[in-house]
Amino acid sequence: MRENNGVALYRDDGIVLRTQDLGEADRIITVLARRTGRIRAVGKGVRRTKSRFGARLEPFTHVDLLLYEGRSLDIVTQADSLRAYGEPLASDYPRYTAGVAMLETAERFTPEERQPAQRQFLLLVGGLRALGAGEHGARLVLDAFLLRSLAVAGYAPALEECAVCGSPEVSAVKGDGEGATAKGGRGGGRAAKGGGSRAFAIAAGGLTCRSCRPAGAATPSAHTITLMGALLRGDWPLADASLPRHQVECSGLVAAYLQWHLEHSIRSLRHVEHV
Repeated sequence: MRENNGVALYRDDGIVLRTQDLGEADRIITVLARRTGRIRAVGKGVRRTKSRFGARLEPFTHVDLLLYEGRSLDIVTQADSLRAYGEPLASDYPRYTAGVAMLETAERFTPEERQPAQRQFLLLVGGLRALGAGEHGARLVLDAFLLRSLAVAGYAPALEECAVCGSPEVSAVKGDGEGATAKGGRGGGRAAKGGGSRAFAIAAGGLTCRSCRPAGAATPSAHTITLMGALLRGDWPLADASLPRHQVECSGLVAAYLQWHLEHSIRSLRHVEHV
């Protein structure tokens, strides 16, 4: 940061999360920046057709910014587009809605302005890049992003041991009668421990053993829990080989777990299409 006639001027790059019209020609830009964290800045005159950089300050865009530091809102003085992640998503509704949910979630996980959140920034960049590449299902990419965002915030679900007492003997109940491996055995054919289902308690923090299992705990398939673990650690061969119904069940658990910890609903999740 440097001083320019008594005004603090700084540069950072970030992902535009959302915009809000201000007055007749201006716009408030919310950005998750690499070094500064979440910032809100005014783009003067960006809604005019002759604006120098209005098109660069759209959601999904990775921009390099030069800003004046203000008392409540900073002011964008220069914006250079580094990558427009929204372009490959615009014509693909499932991927577009998954991307919108990522942007909203990233904002929710950075509630304090100007608090560095580089890991969240890097997760968002990686998630948007994966969505645009189209190598994995949109909902799988979104769920991986949500799970890893929870982990960065310290809320990773317990998937290998009881979330309450730490016992490795998580409770199994009568399951769905499937075999112990994911479809086709791709990605190494990793077994789902014990088959059947597991008790997953959102408020407790994940899987629970028989002694700690609270009333009302969900009983997802063991394959769904295996999928959650694969998404959390980035085991894409295993995740891609999962059955659609386990992907749907996984998405439901992840969404509920996320919104319980955020204590706030992610409105854009309702528009995300399932498998």
